[in-house]
Amino acid sequence: MAEEPFRTSYPRYDVLEKWDSPSWNDATRRAVGDRLHNVPPRRFFSEREYALLTALVETVLPQPERPPRERIPVEAFIDGVLHEDRGNGTRFADALPQREAWRHGLAAIAAEADRRHGRAFPDLPGPQRTALLKAIDAGDVDEALWEGVKPRRFFRDVLLKEAVKIYYAHPSAWNEIGFGGPAAPRGYVRLGPDQRDPWEAREEMAPQQIGDLS
Repeated sequence: MAEEPFRTSYPRYDVLEKWDSPSWNDATRRAVGDRLHNVPPRRFFSEREYALLTALVETVLPQPERPPRERIPVEAFIDGVLHEDRGNGTRFADALPQREAWRHGLAAIAAEADRRHGRAFPDLPGPQRTALLKAIDAGDVDEALWEGVKPRRFFRDVLLKEAVKIYYAHPSAWNEIGFGGPAAPRGYVRLGPDQRDPWEAREEMAPQQIGDLS
């Protein structure tokens, strides 16, 4: 069956058209330009860990609508966060520090792929990748492989949350949701339900239904 083409509610919206408008000042342009053009190099993960993380990102946040050169490199920004050890301000009392949690979690996913299929996760076809991640989410794992990391928590609260947060911090993703980017210096005024400022995007079609792993 042919894959349904990606649809967005804002097919003609381009947030970068604000570049020279009153909506953005020099500080905003620097911040947006940095996110677009300064992709962090791999510095924290090993080459094998990075390949696994890339495959995981491609599985949970596929980007078939983008050519490779326009793909949002979520894994690169995750690596950058961990290289700089930038936390998000929260941590479960019984959880490992974030760097250890990521290394242990990725190692456990790699071990689960080998246990179930005798292959590395990046080498698995899409349905097997998805089935494995569903099993992890359901707690259907070999606990001995996880070394104190809770499988569902790592998958949902560490991997997924960080990946989605980074994805929607990228200007290319703003176009999909009609977000106008940072509000400096103009700001947003109409903040109530179903209200928008005149310079904000308007939906042109119903949002695409997003599938999940449940």
